[in-house]
Amino acid sequence: MSWRPKLVALDVDGTIVDGANAMSPAVTDAIRALRESGMEVVIATGRAIPGVTDVTDRLGFEAGHAVASNGSIVFGYSPVEILRAISFDASSAVRKVLEHVPEALVAVEEIGVGYRVNREFPEQEISGRITIQSVDELVAQPVTRVVIRSPEHSAEEFHGIVAELGLSDTNYYIGYTAWLDIAPHGVSKASGLQFLCEHLGIEPSDTLAVGDGNNDVEMLRWAGHGVAMGQAPADVQDAADEVTGTIEEDGLVPVLTRWL
Repeated sequence: MSWRPKLVALDVDGTIVDGANAMSPAVTDAIRALRESGMEVVIATGRAIPGVTDVTDRLGFEAGHAVASNGSIVFGYSPVEILRAISFDASSAVRKVLEHVPEALVAVEEIGVGYRVNREFPEQEISGRITIQSVDELVAQPVTRVVIRSPEHSAEEFHGIVAELGLSDTNYYIGYTAWLDIAPHGVSKASGLQFLCEHLGIEPSDTLAVGDGNNDVEMLRWAGHGVAMGQAPADVQDAADEVTGTIEEDGLVPVLTRWL
């Protein structure tokens, strides 16, 4: 291919790291080599800023740009400099979900710090400083991101419940577990990357994006070349221009090394 990307956007969970948050040496080396070649490598993830900087620190990236919280936050590092943060009133959506799943865990993001939660989440599912508050306190002010988790439900059961709620005034994603991410309407990894490309003077047609989750669909369609990981659901693969190997097969490696 004569085309060569100027910016590479990488999802984290299921793309760079596996379910145990482990990054293989082959993936680490491929990402570092691409960065050293002069290409802009951008982490684009549902994780909050602490979860992003955990990855960039492990990669040895001292400076760069990232899209966090499914596009609600675009920032530079290090130090962290917020370039854009979009917030919304999540109270209606949260209360609507809790009417149907009253035992659910709720977390709202504190930018650059961690989360405020109604109860403790399963270990290592969210990172940063954790503060426990009532639901009323959690949604009293606009927020950039809400996570709702129901450990008692399967992903399929939770998906069925959420699908019937009509959360039309938000942008939401359901993960591989009973995990719901709620973002402001119209906000996605794609919108965050669009903002960043305008900031950097890069055309979307000159971008490569790789991901595996429902929250990657818009990004894969938006990018000049979108690649889905091999374990991605069918609708995510359908949104991509190409499908690579699974995370267990280090599927990211051949996608990146072809540009070296």
